Amino acid sequence: MKVILANPRGFCAGVNMAIESLDLAIQRFGTPIYVYHEIVHNKYVVETFRAKGAIFVDELAEVPEGSYLLFSAHGVSPAIRDIAKQRKLFAIDATCPLVTKVHLEAIRFAQQGFTIVLIGHEGHDEVVGTMGEAPQAIVLVEDEDDVDQLQVADETKLAYLTQTTLSVDDANRIIVRLKQRFPHIQGPPKEDICYATQNRQEAVRTLGTEADLLLVLGSQNSSNSQRLREIASELKIPGYLIDGPSDMNRQWFDQVQTVLVTAGASAPESVVEECLDYLKSQFQATVEVKSIREEQVYFPLPKELRPAATSASSAD
Repeated sequence: MKVILANPRGFCAGVNMAIESLDLAIQRFGTPIYVYHEIVHNKYVVETFRAKGAIFVDELAEVPEGSYLLFSAHGVSPAIRDIAKQRKLFAIDATCPLVTKVHLEAIRFAQQGFTIVLIGHEGHDEVVGTMGEAPQAIVLVEDEDDVDQLQVADETKLAYLTQTTLSVDDANRIIVRLKQRFPHIQGPPKEDICYATQNRQEAVRTLGTEADLLLVLGSQNSSNSQRLREIASELKIPGYLIDGPSDMNRQWFDQVQTVLVTAGASAPESVVEECLDYLKSQFQATVEVKSIREEQVYFPLPKELRPAATSASSAD
C-alpha cells in the first residue's frame, strides 16, 4: 500500500495559539483553569488538557467567581463576556483572530443598518458567537434552499459573512445564489473562510485524484474536518473521519492501493503519526509526503500570557 501524506494538514495558526495559551495559563496560574466550550474541536486535545487539570464548561454558572477562564478559539458573544465580568472571572481570550475579523465585520455592518446573512452551521460555537454580536441584524442560512426562502425588509441594505471553516465550494454556491436573488448584497472586504481551511481542502482535492481512499484525522464535531471528509464524495472515493487508529476498520482497505491521509486544523500531528504507524504495521505501507503549499502564519498570544511565554522561552 502507498500512503500520500497531504501537506498542509493539521494545526493552523489559530489552533496553535489557543493550545499554547491554555498550556501557558496552566503553567502560570495553576489549575483548575476553566475553558468555555472545548478549546478546539478535537477529542484528543480536550482529553489531554482535561488530564492536566483544565475544566471545560458550557455554562459560566459552572465557573466559581474569581476563577481563571479561557475563551476558546471559536470566539464568544458579548453576552458571554458580560457574564464573565459579572462573575469577576479573570478571562483570557484565545479567539482566533480570523474569527474576530468576522465579529468586527458583523458589528460594522450592523452599525450601518444592514441585515447580515451569515452562512454557517446552526449551533456551531463560532456561529453562536458571531450571531451574538448583532442578534437583531443577523439571519443564518445553511444552504441554497435557505437563500430561496429568505425575506428581508430592504434588499439594498444587505450583506453576507461566512463561518471560517466552511467548504469553499459550498460557500461559493450559496454566495452565488445570494447575489442572484439580491444583486445589491455586499460581502466582506476579504473573504472569511480561513487560509488553513482553504489550503487543506485544496490539498485534498489536488492529491485525492491519485488515491483510492481518504482518511481525515479529526473529531466528528470539527466543522473543517467534516468538510475535508465530504470532498471524498466529490472525488468518488470512500472517505472516513477518524480520531485515531482505533477507529479504523481493516475492511476499508480491501483492494485499496493508495490512501490519502490528511488532518483537520484542530487535529494534532501525534495522531497522524499513530495512524501512519498502524498502516505501516498492518499493510507494509510506504509514506510519501506531498506538499501543495507552505504555511508561515503565526498569531500572537493573548496579552495576559505574553510574559509567561517570554519566561518559558528564557527558561529553555
